[in-house]
This record gives sequence, structure tokens and C-alpha cells, in this order.
Amino acid sequence: MPPRRRKAKKQAQADEPDSAVITDPIGAVPIEEVDDSEIKLSSDSSGPINPKSNKKRGKKSKSKSQKEDSKAKNSQEGAEGKPKRKLGQSRRLTFFLGALIGIALAWYFAASQQFVSLDALSDLNLDSLPKFMEDMRDMLPIGMLKEASDIQKQEQAKSGSEPFAVGKAMFKEGMRAQFPVVMVPGVISTGLESWSVMDTKECGCETYFRRRLWGSWSMLRSMLLDKNCWLKHITLDPNTGLDPPGYKIRAAEGLDAADFFITGYWIWNKILENLAAISYDPNSMYSAAYDWRLSYMDLERRDGYFSKLKLIVEDNKRRLGRKTVFLGHSMGSQVFFFFAKWVEASGEHYGNGGPTWVNDHIESFVNIAGTMLGTPKAIVALLSGEMKDTVQLNALAVYGLEKFFSRSERAYLLRTFPGVASMLPKGGDAIWGNVESAPDDHGPRNVSYGNFIQFRDTVSTLSSKNLTVADSLEYLYSQAPEWFKSRVTENYSHGLARTRKEVEANNQDYTKWVNPLEAALPNAPDLKIYCFYGVGKPTERAYVYQEEKDKNLVKLNVTIAGGGGYDPVIMGEGDGTISLITHSICHKWKEGSSKLNPGGSKITIVEMLHEPERFDVRGGEKTADHVDILGRSELNEMVLKIAAGKGDEIQDRYVSELSEISKKIDLGE
Repeated sequence: MPPRRRKAKKQAQADEPDSAVITDPIGAVPIEEVDDSEIKLSSDSSGPINPKSNKKRGKKSKSKSQKEDSKAKNSQEGAEGKPKRKLGQSRRLTFFLGALIGIALAWYFAASQQFVSLDALSDLNLDSLPKFMEDMRDMLPIGMLKEASDIQKQEQAKSGSEPFAVGKAMFKEGMRAQFPVVMVPGVISTGLESWSVMDTKECGCETYFRRRLWGSWSMLRSMLLDKNCWLKHITLDPNTGLDPPGYKIRAAEGLDAADFFITGYWIWNKILENLAAISYDPNSMYSAAYDWRLSYMDLERRDGYFSKLKLIVEDNKRRLGRKTVFLGHSMGSQVFFFFAKWVEASGEHYGNGGPTWVNDHIESFVNIAGTMLGTPKAIVALLSGEMKDTVQLNALAVYGLEKFFSRSERAYLLRTFPGVASMLPKGGDAIWGNVESAPDDHGPRNVSYGNFIQFRDTVSTLSSKNLTVADSLEYLYSQAPEWFKSRVTENYSHGLARTRKEVEANNQDYTKWVNPLEAALPNAPDLKIYCFYGVGKPTERAYVYQEEKDKNLVKLNVTIAGGGGYDPVIMGEGDGTISLITHSICHKWKEGSSKLNPGGSKITIVEMLHEPERFDVRGGEKTADHVDILGRSELNEMVLKIAAGKGDEIQDRYVSELSEISKKIDLGE
């Protein structure tokens, strides 16, 4: 360019008013022009701006008319577009986000009396948190978390407990995917998401569309900020046992439906990782997630759950030429047992698969800490909403329910879930004992475990005598609404069939299919059954209650007794959630071709002693806790052996006295 033209251009630029544009460092969003005397930030600004930087560049101030035009333009944009975010709103958001982070940290601390484990910190993937957490990332001590993660990785390298460790080691030994695998999660493990799209009078539904209202950060946020709306969504209609009008909640699907309950709190993820390490993928493993709130027959009627499961297993046989291995955890083992009866039964809403379907299509059933004969915790949760020392099937979920809901609210909520009632204890006095003795009574005790609910003081006829488990069920019915009793009795049975004839008659009665004391295993001589469960962790076995004297002060007539200088929760043997006596059914099945195992299916029992690592909030490699056992290295090894066709290498192992205790239990002919 000629010198004269360059000089003219520079002069023209100097005559123009200066208009420096500052860009948002995060979103690259233009921010208002800045002069020496006045600093203005748009609603997208993320931090302070130094006016001196503009002076160095020789920036000039705007004219008065330009400033007025700019203000008018901003005012018009604000009216037509989104309103600017105010500082007060930002502070409120920060407060709520801080509260949520506090809840999460409180859970990590509450989950163990020890320090927060580094495993919990290393699993905390901030990128997977909901979008509302993104603004908080820079405020968290990322450097500290990274350092903790690095230390934890070093510890994992020493112990061999890093992700995929078990699977990689077994892959080197030649283990490969052999049988397709179906995983059936336990109660409250499956995430539940909203599919409601029409707002109701009580609350909005559209904003919750496809958000997980159970098993996510959205759950905790909704509990905290929108409690009534959350209850409206998650509670079932007490009369129908299905969705209330205007609301629709469905189980999440896919392998991520139950891999983590919430970021950092794994459930099935360890098993998924190790299966993948020996060549499994979504074409050879499937998570049979379900809406655990529903009764088992309503799972079929509403969702076609068992029909879908049947098709998946049949497709595995057709496509891969292999039978299927089922892994059931907690309530998931009961769901499998129901499915095994349903699939061979004839009639509407049944599988109509014929008497040999299970033998022809299922290779193995792995019962992991199954609630086959129920759990005492279910009674107290449904009776008085007690959860802190009871239904800790998931510490974080229980923390949220206890933090934001009263006991009466919790009791009502759980009573609307027929699925929870499926875990009520089965077998009555024969399994759980009478007022004089129980099969699992141990050592010198003044009172037998058979006195399941003991009352501290006699206030009225409600507390006039101690109750056995069988008595407690009737007591629960008397204290709950009539609709609760109707819902439970029309779906489940909790008795004991003493003759082979009774058992055979129950093959067409779906109310018996959740109770292995009234319904037999399928006649499947080729089916292999593995019972893996934990022992050595104190577990609730009986309770001391008190009757409320002033019924006008509370909505519940009875509660677990507080004070008095003693523990109102009487502990026994188990895995922290499931009483050991529940697993006596495995020992009864093992007796051979009996009325409860007509095909003589092979039963293998492995008891695992609870030996948690002191500073690991999830217990480490040798935990036998009810949920955390899914991450135990030994359990993962056995699961992989079964999936790889090496299950015959697994031998029985007894740690407790349950084998001898089971011999005392009389189940009739």
C-alpha cells in the first residue's frame, strides 16, 4: 500500500470512536464495551475485568450518545430474550449447590465410622454430574482430589483391586466369554426416571421428563428443593398399585440402569468391568432392570417385563447357541425365582414355556445375597418407617429419605410399593422361631430371637405381648391401611407348604411364586445353582418397640424404643442387611431331590466372611456387606468362572453354623 494511503487510513481509524470488545473467557460470549471510567459486565461474565489493561491499549471512552444507544439496545434485548441473571440469584444457586455437595460429602462420611476412603474420591467423576454442577467445578479443590486419586491408584496397584484387575488376570489364564449373562438387580438399585409430560395441579412434570428421580443427583436435588413434587412422582397409587393419575415413572434401561446408584457409588459396575475384560459386551450380557416398586405380576401386566426377559433368553439360545447364566442380587434373586415359575406356567399373562423351558434355556442361577426368605428389616420399615438401622440397602438413598421425610411419610411411601412387601419374612415360626426359641438362637440369651418384636412397656392391648415374626405380620396389617393388606395378600404368600402335594398345587398360583417354601424349584436336573452370601457382619434380627402414649402427637402408634440405656435393635448373624437364617433355603435345596428341588439341581454354597479394609468406605476386596459384596474380588472371580463355563471348579465353603442350623428346621414331608 502506498505511504499516502496508509497515512489516510490511520487517520480515519483515529477519528473513529473506540469500541473494544471483551470476550467471556469460558463461553466466548461478547461482553459490553469498556472505558476507563465505567466497567460493565454482561450476564454471561465469569469474573472481574481490569480496566488498566484497556488504558495500555490506548482505548478511548464512548460518546454519551453511544452509551445511551447501547443501553437502549441492551434493554430491548433483555425484554425480548432471556432476563439478566442477578447477583442474588447466583448466590442462592451457590447456596443450594453447596447444600447438595454437603449432602454428598455427608454420605461419604456417614457410610463409615472411619475416614472418607480415597476410593470414594477417585470414583467421583465431576464430568458426569448434572449440568447444574458445572459452574461449581472451579470452586472445588480439584488439586486435592487429583492428589487423592493418584495416591489411591498407587494403593490399588499394590493390592490389585484397580478396575478390570480380576478380569484381566483371568483373561491371561485363558478365561473367555462362554455363556450369555443376564443380571437382575436388587431392590432400589435400578434407576427410575419420569416419563410424564403433562403438568398437574400439584406440580410440573415437563421439567422432570426423563430425569432420574431415583438413583441420581436429580433425586437428591428434588428431595431438597421440591419434596412434595418428588413424592407425587415416586409414590404409587395405593388402590391400584400402579402410577397415580398424571404421573408416569419407568425403570431406566441398559447396562447403566444399575451400574451406579449415583456418581461414585457403584453397584454392578465392578462385575460389568470384569466381564468385559474376558470379552463380554452388550451383545452377550444384559441388565434386566425393573421397577422394583411394583408387585411381580404388575411388572408383567404393565411393562411386559417377564415376556421381554423370556424373549431375550430365547434369542441368546438361537443367536449364540448357548444357555443363559442368571445373576440375581438381593431382591433380584426373588425376581428370578418368580420368573422361573412364571415362564413354565400356562395361561393368560404367563410364559407358557412348558415344563422343560428352564432346563433347556438356563445354564446357571447365581444367587448373590438373595432375600429368598425375606428380611426382618422389611417389617419394621413398613410398620414404623424406621430406616437408619433397618433397610440400608443403599446408604445414600436411606440418607436422603431420613433427611427430608418423617417416619410416617416414609412408612406411607414404602407401603405404596408392593415390591418392597415381597421381602417380608417367609416361613413363620419354622424359620424365624416362636416365643421360646429360634433355630438360630446362639449362646446364653435371656430372650429368644423368636420374640421378634418385644415391647418395653405395656400401654394397651397393642403392646400387651411380645410378637413372633408371624404375629408381627398380622400386627403390621392391623396398623396399616386396609389397602395395604389387600395389596400384599393378593400378590404374596408367607407360609410353608408341608407336603409335596401342596407344593405341586402351587405351580399355578402366582402368589406362591415368591416363596420358595411354598413353590419348588423348576424340575431342571441340568440347572446349576450357586448361593454366594456374606457372614460375620452384625445384622438386625429382633427389635424392642414402644407404644406411643399420646396418639394425637404422632401418626404412628408404635416406634422402635429409644433411650433406656440399651440398644433397641437386637443383632444377629448376617451381611448387615439380610439375616443369615434367610439363606437356609439353599441348604434345604441341597438335600437333594426333595419337594422343593424335584429335579435335583446341583447346589453349590460359598459363605464369605466379612473382612472389610479399615480405610475403605466400601469395604475393599474382602467385604461381605450386602451391597458391597458385588465388588468383592473373590465374588467376581467366581462369577467369571461360571460365565466362562468353569463353575465346576467352585467348591462348597462354610464359615458359619448355618449348615447345622438348617438341620433343625422342620419343613414337613
